[in-house]
Amino acid sequence: MVDIEFRTGDVLRVSCPFTEARVADVSSGHVSIRWPWWQNDPDVEWIEWNGNVAIARGPDTPGWTNELFRTEPSADLLEAGADCRVGIPATVVHVIEAQSFEPPLETGWLPQPHREIVVLRCGVSEDVNAVEQGNGINPDDDIPLTIDLVFRPYAFLNPGDDVADRHGRAWHSNGPWDWRAYGEQDGTPAWPLTLLAGDDSVDAERHAQMATATRAGSHKTEIEQWRRAAHAEPPAR
Repeated sequence: MVDIEFRTGDVLRVSCPFTEARVADVSSGHVSIRWPWWQNDPDVEWIEWNGNVAIARGPDTPGWTNELFRTEPSADLLEAGADCRVGIPATVVHVIEAQSFEPPLETGWLPQPHREIVVLRCGVSEDVNAVEQGNGINPDDDIPLTIDLVFRPYAFLNPGDDVADRHGRAWHSNGPWDWRAYGEQDGTPAWPLTLLAGDDSVDAERHAQMATATRAGSHKTEIEQWRRAAHAEPPAR
């Protein structure tokens, strides 16, 4: 299990050791790998997983920009029945969605995911108009993933926080890309920021953290740091 509470905007480094596997089938665009990790879920009768996972064969294949897993030898050289290794070389990604499931999601294999993050590769920007984009990862399943947090924009905020900016204007935050003003103003809050919350000891500590974090800089510089880490553009919402 990866001990990170993921958020939209997180920039991560993901890897998985290359593991022995076998090619079950090959098509023009994908290689089906007999997956070396998951097992069938006997309690889900409406999904029959065949034990294989399809991996895009190369840059000219639809889905290649979303694909995290790679094979050794390269997928475009593999044939059905061949032995190979499958894993994820160290790859920088950014999170475009983080969701949790209660009860766990039924997928046809075990373990059932309690949460999932959807990520894009470094250099790929989110298209908010796309019907589907990115690659879903269950951080807690049997795949031996290593996930490290590289950068988190507005790390001193919790989603749902209310803050006051330098001009005394109140704002609601649902993440680094989603600011809502309590009033008619547009744009983003002007630093430094003040947490609008109670006065117990936890809030007092967070008040101090926010004051220190936003003493210098601005929303623009925070987003510029994210751009440098993700090599992408934030979504226009």
